[in-house]
Amino acid sequence: MRHIVSLAIVISAMSLPASVAAQQSPAADRPEVFRNLVQCRGIADNAERLACYDRQTAILDEAERKNEVMVVDRQQVKKAKKGLFGLSLPSIGNLFGKDEAGKPAEEDVDSIESTITSVRQTPSGKWIVVIEDGARWVQVDTKSIFDPKPGQPIRIRRASLGSYMANINKQTAIRVRREN
Repeated sequence: MRHIVSLAIVISAMSLPASVAAQQSPAADRPEVFRNLVQCRGIADNAERLACYDRQTAILDEAERKNEVMVVDRQQVKKAKKGLFGLSLPSIGNLFGKDEAGKPAEEDVDSIESTITSVRQTPSGKWIVVIEDGARWVQVDTKSIFDPKPGQPIRIRRASLGSYMANINKQTAIRVRREN
């Protein structure tokens, strides 16, 4: 009985940070230097508001120059997501944006299309394919496919249980995992 109570306490303690984070506003996730700039809007006096904007934009500009804050647009986020597609990464929170409800942004990458730049076969007959962005994908199943070649198109998509499927030159899909 004591083990069950201990387990319940551990599970409760683990769920506390998640519930506290869910109650925080999205503005709390913003960098302080950006929050300070946005707060300038609340100043009624025009001269004071302008002085606040001037002061805070200079601080934000300096923080961006020192790489303390990064300013990215939606295209840059999409490009980064494509480059990281297939990698197992630790949770990095709101780095790639969330909507107003705190859910991941809609433009999550579910598949990529690229061109093979190099290919080789392991002694066990599995394929290792490198695509244009340098990502290396390794076959993990034992399906046979016709010899892939550099220059051929490849489409890699998410599959069930965190796995990935690749169609090389529109052939039957093989199961793959990203290696780098």
